[in-house]
Amino acid sequence: MTARLALVTGASAGIGAAFAEVLAAHGYDLALTARRADRLTALADRLSLRHGVRSLVIPADLADPEAPAAILAEIATHGRAVDALVNNAGYGIAGAFNGVAWERHADFLRVLTLAPCELAHKLAPGMAERRFGRIVNVASLAGLISGAPGAALYGAAKAFLVRFSQGLHLELRAQGVHVTALCPGLTYSEFHDVNNTRETVGARTPPWLWLGADEVAALGYEAVEANRPICVTGAPNQAIAAAAKLLPEEWGMTLMASQASRITN
Repeated sequence: MTARLALVTGASAGIGAAFAEVLAAHGYDLALTARRADRLTALADRLSLRHGVRSLVIPADLADPEAPAAILAEIATHGRAVDALVNNAGYGIAGAFNGVAWERHADFLRVLTLAPCELAHKLAPGMAERRFGRIVNVASLAGLISGAPGAALYGAAKAFLVRFSQGLHLELRAQGVHVTALCPGLTYSEFHDVNNTRETVGARTPPWLWLGADEVAALGYEAVEANRPICVTGAPNQAIAAAAKLLPEEWGMTLMASQASRITN
């Protein structure tokens, strides 16, 4: 019997690579996509040796509007259907909204919102027809709390993923397709290295707020298997998300402005 296939975006490092490991450990073959082909190939080789799974390596940049269709076309040439989708690709852009060129913002929105929606739109019908599917949209704790200066689009994009996941969860739950928004907080990965905030954020946040990418991925896998629409990882993050629901929005914005100032100054 052919193993089920999971497509993981942003699989070259961090939560994406950790999710690929978890899925491989549960017997999934993999379609791995990200921009760095060498990282993907090394991951595919490692997972093959460790778990005996097969992987398709598909280098792509989801900022390219043609990338989602090209990724799925490549999978189709191998005669495979996607049974699980992990929309993990993403990054942050540090700095004030008006201090960044619009082209960078547009690429960011394509990667974090349009590409996940397009992949889900193209794959969910087949999952529903086969009465089996798993979709994990890697959002963030930032999507559940007030917006912060210097990250105007990041929280907004992650909030979009949360609401999108909730709606899709309700639409597909009777068809054997599980949908979960995974909402990690601070995670040991390359995220803060890419946007050059590793030193300041790491030095000014307590270690107990951080989780490893492997922990986050394991919790995300458990959540989608249980078909929970939202998974906030870690007790501190769960407490923050709960408090955010209770605080008046103005108070939340004041707290976020204060926290952003403390980290960046």
